Amino acid sequence: MSANAKAPLLQVIDLHVTVAEKPVLKGVNLTLNAGEVHVVLGQNGTGKSTLAYAIAGHPNYKITQGKVLFEGEDLLDMEADERARRGIFLAFQHPIAVPGVSVANFLRAAYQARFHGGVVKATDKSAGKDSGFSVMEFQKKLVAAMKELKMDPALAMRYLNDGFSGGEKKQMEILQLAMLQPKLAMLDETDSGLDVDKLATVGTSAAALAAKHNMGILIITHYKRMLNYVKPSNAHLLMDGKVVVSAGPELADEIDEKGYEHARKKYMAAS
Repeated sequence: MSANAKAPLLQVIDLHVTVAEKPVLKGVNLTLNAGEVHVVLGQNGTGKSTLAYAIAGHPNYKITQGKVLFEGEDLLDMEADERARRGIFLAFQHPIAVPGVSVANFLRAAYQARFHGGVVKATDKSAGKDSGFSVMEFQKKLVAAMKELKMDPALAMRYLNDGFSGGEKKQMEILQLAMLQPKLAMLDETDSGLDVDKLATVGTSAAALAAKHNMGILIITHYKRMLNYVKPSNAHLLMDGKVVVSAGPELADEIDEKGYEHARKKYMAAS
């Protein structure tokens, strides 16, 4: 067994991040193991999304101090695409539309990059054979995943998120999760913009995928409603760029019942 085999899936150590030269994260510490579901709670503007983007490797989020370790390896030495190939996934709060690129082609490119080391050109019939990639096998997996997520199969032929409803966009993020099977999935306010039915579908699907593939899940939210479906084992409260308290899922219940101002008075002084 390698030295990294027993390391936590994710370790965030004294992380400081600036965005447009403005300090946002000011010393975040967090540890998450494979198979665990953690939730980062906080009001808008406290740095929740900044944490997820910094871990994923967005170039606009500059890490000025600290470390981020993934299975014991320093993530900061990796470009964003390498982090994704290693198994880090970010579901966006506001997924963008990509006119001209179909859902099926986008997912095929991502799937090949994740599991088979590259993209097979449509004109090169021999490409990808050594890597074990099979277009037919991929199509079978895509059809099965869309059926399980209760998605209209016609969406696969449409341009990615172009003209999609809010619910369809969020389902598309979970479809990517199903196809790419990451080790760490960060869900950035995936519950925003969803009605009750879509939230139930997306939430239960994410929970099932996490359990099936032993994923680590980091949920970014300021509401509790997603947690009705994806049950966290740990909760972290982020305020003013720092985790002021880490506890069990009861922390989410407390904030849901008593609000953030109560939490600020209780935990900020103690931190």
